[in-house]
Amino acid sequence: MPDESADGLDRFRLTYGLEQRGPLDEMERIVIGVVYRANGYTTLDEAIKLGQMAELGPGSRLLDIGTGCGWPGLYLAATTGCSVVATDVPMEGLRHAARRASVDGLESRTSVVASSAQHPPFRDGCFDAVTHTDVLC
Repeated sequence: MPDESADGLDRFRLTYGLEQRGPLDEMERIVIGVVYRANGYTTLDEAIKLGQMAELGPGSRLLDIGTGCGWPGLYLAATTGCSVVATDVPMEGLRHAARRASVDGLESRTSVVASSAQHPPFRDGCFDAVTHTDVLC
């Protein structure tokens, strides 16, 4: 388990860097409804509603700010057919997101970009929807 004395970013790096999570995966399945190595509180039902409200579908582009290991952006890409740009700061989470996109057959519709929410490197109007589950709270 990550060291509780580490600062926030270091805790994320340590958590995302774990190869085996054992009971954490089961807890995530029970609480959130899926296992994406999520580090927030957005449930499966809420992610589904996000996709519906944003009217995501094939041809639409989603920006997932603070994606961590890919939740919920990769899930929304898989279920709606949209493309997703997954952004975050800890590279450990982004590596998991890229691997998950590959395993799920989403690499042609997924880009992973190291970027903070404060200064995203995108032009206005590039995306049809933006998610930031538990990031900008």
